[in-house]
Amino acid sequence: MENLPITSETLISESDSDPPSTCPHGSPEHPVVRRPESKPTELLKALEVVGRDSVAIAESFGSLFASLRLALSEVTSSSVNHMRCFSDAAGRLQESALDAATRGNRYINSCLRFLKSLSPILKIGGRGMCKKYM
Repeated sequence: MENLPITSETLISESDSDPPSTCPHGSPEHPVVRRPESKPTELLKALEVVGRDSVAIAESFGSLFASLRLALSEVTSSSVNHMRCFSDAAGRLQESALDAATRGNRYINSCLRFLKSLSPILKIGGRGMCKKYM
């Protein structure tokens, strides 16, 4: 392995993907390969990089959750505003319907009174038309 500077993009861990060999070490087919020993300073650098990356990830998640909290707050407040608006509109519609029903009732009563006031005139004429409506 080359002696590269360790950055946040450098892969730190290595794993042995080959199963252990059953051949004796040092044979011509399998020469002995020795890894260079890791120096303590390289390990400290790697730990420092991992620490920096962990802090950056934590800050990124903190920022993500803060923006999600803000978006949820805005959606919730606008939903509350929409519910208030809907409630106001439903209340006004109810008031208007009640007002219309009251006016309609007054109109019908006025018509009945008018017909009642016409009944002497219609009786004089001999037609008796008001009997249907009284």
